[in-house]
Order: sequence, then C-alpha cells, then structure tokens
Amino acid sequence: MEQRVLGRTGRAVSVVGLGTWQLGADWGQVDERDALAVLDAAVEEGVTFFDTADVYGDGRSERLIGRHLAERPDSGVFTATKMGRRADQVPENYNLANFRAWNDRSRSNLGVDRLDLVQLHCPPTLVYSRDAVFDALDTLVAEDRIAAYGVSVETCAEALTAIARPGVASVQIILNPFRLKPLEHVLPAAAEAGVGIIARVPLASGLLTGKYTGSTVFPADDHRSYNRAGEAFDQGETFSGVEYTEGLAAAREFAALAPHGATPAGTALRWIMQQPGVTSVIPGARSVTQARGNAAAAALAPLGPETLKAIADLYDRRIRGQVHHRW
Repeated sequence: MEQRVLGRTGRAVSVVGLGTWQLGADWGQVDERDALAVLDAAVEEGVTFFDTADVYGDGRSERLIGRHLAERPDSGVFTATKMGRRADQVPENYNLANFRAWNDRSRSNLGVDRLDLVQLHCPPTLVYSRDAVFDALDTLVAEDRIAAYGVSVETCAEALTAIARPGVASVQIILNPFRLKPLEHVLPAAAEAGVGIIARVPLASGLLTGKYTGSTVFPADDHRSYNRAGEAFDQGETFSGVEYTEGLAAAREFAALAPHGATPAGTALRWIMQQPGVTSVIPGARSVTQARGNAAAAALAPLGPETLKAIADLYDRRIRGQVHHRW
C-alpha cells in the first residue's frame, strides 16, 4: 500500500485509509464482532490510517478502535479523531476547557496518552476565524495531549481559511467524482502550504458503488433515510448533497466508465487518489468484504485522460448545478 506524508504531521499514512463512522452509528447497526473484523481486515490489507470521531456512536467507534489498538499494538496505525459535534454548535463552545475535556474522553476511549491527530469536526464557520481557537489547539500540542491538529470542513471557503493557519496539519473535505469544487482552489492551496488533504465521503454515501436503485430501502437509523434534505446535519454529508433520483442516474453513467476489471467504487477511489495534493481517501466499510475491496483500489492503474474527461463531463452535465455553488 502506498504511503503518503500527512501534511504537517510529518507522518506517513496509507493512501487508502478507513473511515469508521459506519462502525459507530448512522449507517444501520454493526455488531462489535463484525466491526473489529473490519478493522483487522483493513490492517491486513495495508491500511495504516483510521479516521473516527467522538460523536460516532457517542464514542463507540473510538472505543472499538481502542480495543483493536490494544490487541494489535504493533500495527503502526495512525488514528485521527474529531471533536466538537457532541456539544451545541455555537462558537463559544470551542474553547480550551472544552477541548481538554473532549480530548480526555477521546484519549480514554482510544486507550492512548497522546492523540495522533485531532480535527475540529465541521464547527460553525466563525470558529475558523477565531485566533483563540487555534491558540487553544496549540496549547493542547504543548501539553502533549495531541501530536497535531487539523480541521474537517463542509465548504471550500472554510478549508481555505483553515489552510492559512500555520498550525493546521490537515484538512478533511468531501471530495469525489460528484464533488469537484475542491480541485479548483483548496487542493492547490493545501499543497503550497504543506497541509494534508483527507478525502471523505469518497463514494457519495454509496451512490458511486452503483449498487443502489430507486427501490433500495435504507434502515430508519441510517442517515441516508433521515438526512436527505439536511434534517439532522449538513445535507452535503448525505449522497454528497446530490438529489437521490438524479444521483442514481448519474451513478449509472459513472459505472459505465469503470475500466475493465475495476468496480465503480474502485474507480471512484482511484480517481480521488490521483488528484494532486490528496494524502488519503477514507471510505467506510461495514463488512470485511467492503474493507478489502476498498483497500484493493490502491493497486488499480491510474485512470487515463479519456476517463478523466468523461468523469468531468458527467459532473458538469448532471451534478454541478446541484452542489458546486453550495459547498
């Protein structure tokens, strides 16, 4: 598995990581045995980067990773977590006292003394412009509670504001063939500043796998049922903000662009990996088969110019008008 340096952390991580939202909540139930098997399978396939958050299952995802790390202490996994979404989303809650408390909980959940990377978890936009917030994050580094910090953002404007901060090591942003706007300014700015890019929602909540239809039924506790219009959190986190019926049609076209021997999901992940400036892409997995299949995308040949152009054309025709101006 190819390893790339994650921005200002100075640490190398696998180009395909593992997002663990699915192992916590909001994607239907995953039992503990299956969740641990997913973590094991990912590591066996060369994954060295796990992404989690304190809000995923109210800490369940972190605790599962903590158990995995305790059982496999030599795995070399770099774990990034996120903080802030368990509190009311007002800028005043992003302060040093809360950061310390949130970090203490995450360190306990993960069973570590120092967190590899802590990311602000899509906070209110004003937070990115507050000097006191980043002074507090610098304090956590000085106190050896965290090794580095980054941000997870909803919009490209938020990403650019964060990249200008000298202590920000990484930016996590939605990037996939149905969300191309970060290619315009965010990825070039991050590369120039030495900031890592973590690509999340890489399969547009599963749309880009090509396996869903108009008759697909998602569980009631799956955000693809209850957040299509942004009822619970930012709409862009569900199907990348693309209207479901239109997304299905676009996904069928995308699937037809997959090279011989590649799945639509693998093609989407390969596309992300070859965008200049991307450090790691973090697809989630609810099964061992999914975890292994995602990791296998790292071995695919780069997509050729014709395929890349066809993906861009598909975005312009079907997707751009829905999402480009919003995020």
